[in-house]
Amino acid sequence: MLFNSYFFIFLFLPLAVIGYYGFHHINKPKAALSFLTVMSLWFCGCYNPYNLIVLIVSILVNYGLVVGMKKFPASPAAMHDGRHSGRRSISHGEPSVRKLFLLAALLFDIGVLLYFKYFDFFIENINGIFHTGIPLLRLTLPLGISFYTFQQISYAVDAYKGECEDYSFLQYVCFISFFPKLTQGPIVYHKDLLPQLHEKAAQKIDYENLCRGVYAFALGLAKKVLLADNFAKIVNVGYSNIGALNSPGAFLVMVSYSLQIYFDFSGYCDMAYGICCMLGIKLPLNFNSPYKAKSISDFWDRWHISLTRFFTRYVYIPLGGSRRGKARTCLNILIIFFLSGLWHGANWTFILWGLMHGFIMVFERVTNIASLKIPNFIKTCVTFLLITLAWSLFRADSIGDAAALWTQLFCGGFGGGLFLPVTEKFQEIVEIGFLYRVGRLAGLGGLLEQYPWLPVTTFTGISLTACFTMKHTQEKAEGLKFSGRKLFVTVILLFWSIMSLSEISEFLYFNF
Repeated sequence: MLFNSYFFIFLFLPLAVIGYYGFHHINKPKAALSFLTVMSLWFCGCYNPYNLIVLIVSILVNYGLVVGMKKFPASPAAMHDGRHSGRRSISHGEPSVRKLFLLAALLFDIGVLLYFKYFDFFIENINGIFHTGIPLLRLTLPLGISFYTFQQISYAVDAYKGECEDYSFLQYVCFISFFPKLTQGPIVYHKDLLPQLHEKAAQKIDYENLCRGVYAFALGLAKKVLLADNFAKIVNVGYSNIGALNSPGAFLVMVSYSLQIYFDFSGYCDMAYGICCMLGIKLPLNFNSPYKAKSISDFWDRWHISLTRFFTRYVYIPLGGSRRGKARTCLNILIIFFLSGLWHGANWTFILWGLMHGFIMVFERVTNIASLKIPNFIKTCVTFLLITLAWSLFRADSIGDAAALWTQLFCGGFGGGLFLPVTEKFQEIVEIGFLYRVGRLAGLGGLLEQYPWLPVTTFTGISLTACFTMKHTQEKAEGLKFSGRKLFVTVILLFWSIMSLSEISEFLYFNF
């Protein structure tokens, strides 16, 4: 199910909010939790029961292994290590059976990901290298599997350390399947969510929270429908005609994808935050104006924060973090970014995208370039250009396509203006078509015909400026003082976005 769909906006979301608070109103907290869990499972399996079956099997196996693990108490050494993330998290004095349960959970979760997400990728490479004919499975990737698998890994590791309370099966299912964060995160820990489901204050409807949630949801929906989906039209035309692009056209397409994925992911995070506000729940910040970053390291402190947090806590620190010398630290960084690239998708483009970020971060660390007295504006611009160059590899269907786009960027020349199909596709957007008609009525028709690139570059420039200067939605919502003007903006954005839902598109991170 998609947040940006009529079914979700007009039926599912109102039903979820009303039902959840309705059960709390009659003092039935367990029924409210059960209702929220059923709604989350419905959200997962609404269009394809296959997604729900995989999720339920994964939950049953993981919860069973954690319950089995807890029958063998953690040693004081492991509990002590678990409270200090910088220390080694597994003690050699632990009961071996408890370790076996943890190992079984990790092998199951990693095995499920390898099977559904990477099996065909590995087989394709084996067939290509050894000229074998091993058949591909061509499995459909289950909805949200990358996110809920990581959450279950974190839960199993924390339970092994003795950091988890004895949550009931219902609580565990709700934690894993909670629909606002199921398909694109954030990757939350048990302590981020489960305690909130039992807070008395969150069980009564708070109209300030409700208004804050509707406001954030409206902003997120507008980012997705009015910005990300329109930039996608430019990107799709450009990537379908790479060889015809000149240098300005290639640059526009690359920047458009940077803006598409920014507004797409930011829009989802805003909507998820808004839904949780409506339910009296607060998710951890997952998106913090990443294009304001002054280095690649800063970017990863702002983009998909929960993924960075997961890899840092459960991979980087156990590998030794930055405690074993500069060379080992650099290797650990590259391992993390290799895994981050692989997590995003089963394609060499994702892996190289991750390693590209990793090598830049290693360079920043070795040279300490971030400490140089360079104006912040220049640092931000350089960082954005590096991110954009990397995103073009992330978006490409193959390394060859990415190389061809980079060739056009640096060697495509400046003649002929922008690629005509890009400007024509942009003019097909309803709002842009309306502006063209208004422009002709105002006597600007000749100007627009003479400079057809003007609307698309203006649209791109305004969007970029917003990324670099405006607060993120969570900042706006938390400091929100609702007024007639804010109400007007919220209603207009909702109406405008809903009227533009004729072409409902998936979020980009649905694929990861």
